[in-house]
Amino acid sequence: MAIVVVTAARAAPPSREEATRREMQQAEQARAAQLAAQKDAAARAAQASADEARLTDERIEAAAKLRVLEAATDTAAARMDDLAARRTQAQARLDARAKSMQPLLPLIERLSLFPAETLLAVPAPPEERLRGLIVLQGVSRQLEREAEALRRDQAELDAATRAIEAEAPKLAAASAAQSAQAERLDQLIAAAHARRRQAEIDAETAAKRAETEAGRAETLRGVLASLEAQRRAEQARAREEEVKAERHKQAAEAEAARQRQVALAKPAGAGTLSSGAEPHSQLAVPVAGTVIRSWGEPTDVGPAMGVSYQAAPAARVVAPCTGRVVFADMFRSYGLLLIVDCGGGYHAVLAGLDRLDAKAGQSVQSGEPIGVMPGWEPGVSGRRPSLYVELRRDGKPVNPAPWLKSNS
Repeated sequence: MAIVVVTAARAAPPSREEATRREMQQAEQARAAQLAAQKDAAARAAQASADEARLTDERIEAAAKLRVLEAATDTAAARMDDLAARRTQAQARLDARAKSMQPLLPLIERLSLFPAETLLAVPAPPEERLRGLIVLQGVSRQLEREAEALRRDQAELDAATRAIEAEAPKLAAASAAQSAQAERLDQLIAAAHARRRQAEIDAETAAKRAETEAGRAETLRGVLASLEAQRRAEQARAREEEVKAERHKQAAEAEAARQRQVALAKPAGAGTLSSGAEPHSQLAVPVAGTVIRSWGEPTDVGPAMGVSYQAAPAARVVAPCTGRVVFADMFRSYGLLLIVDCGGGYHAVLAGLDRLDAKAGQSVQSGEPIGVMPGWEPGVSGRRPSLYVELRRDGKPVNPAPWLKSNS
């Protein structure tokens, strides 16, 4: 009987209190797991942000190292170009002197072999023969001067040729160092593109739509006006989506709309320009090279509205400011055109690139590589490519020179 009672007691269902306690324990465990997952997600997000910042810093550092190498290549290439021009000029002078002396060569040869016979062979009175001798002496002195000039031209030609031969290894070494660093930079850029944050996708999509609309504009000012109008329209659309999502209690959609508004907003923070900024060398020079046309210099279409640079073959172009790329595509006679919103109503415009490494909607840091200049062969005649840089405030060009840092 006692055994039956004990067994029954053991088989009795748990009390309400025990069930409640068990549910509380399960809830606490679930809450702890959720907190741990949130903590892990926050840690991973922070690590991803740190990795992104580190990669950006590495790209900027690699671009700075590459700039030093490009400056060396540019110096060697310019030297080669100058030497080749000198050699061409010396060769042209040699050819011109040889052509002018060609009719006199038979007489020179006969006089050198038979001077007396040549003079006596022409029947003439003594006074005319004396006059002819004086003329021949003058011609002889002139020929001596011509011969000396020929020797100098030939010596300069030979010296230029030897200098080119001596300079070629230096250019090859500088180009090799530049190529190696450029390859390293390309790897960093590829890694950055692969790790691009998902939060930027909406902004990039919106920026691409704006870019498409801007590409239909007739002028650069029209492009900037179209981009600004499109940006405001996208922001308004994002605000409407946020309000709609909050009304329907859709927290994730509302947060995504808020993030899109942040991404579409004008860039702000360290390195960008404010609306009241004064020029004091706060923009990075986009390429290591030489200024060939300054602001205001005369051109075929009027005073220059920007600054033009010549650089080493395939030189890297970096962002002059921290901001957001709002246009990156072909545009009419400008070729590949890239526009960065630097904040405060300022836009940096760059044209003349051979390749773009940034796209519309992408955030960039000052000094971050955004493209590559065309290649060119030093010593070969032809127009060297140039990078055109323009700074605009509220759509109007301003002199970029005071804003740009020293190229040293």
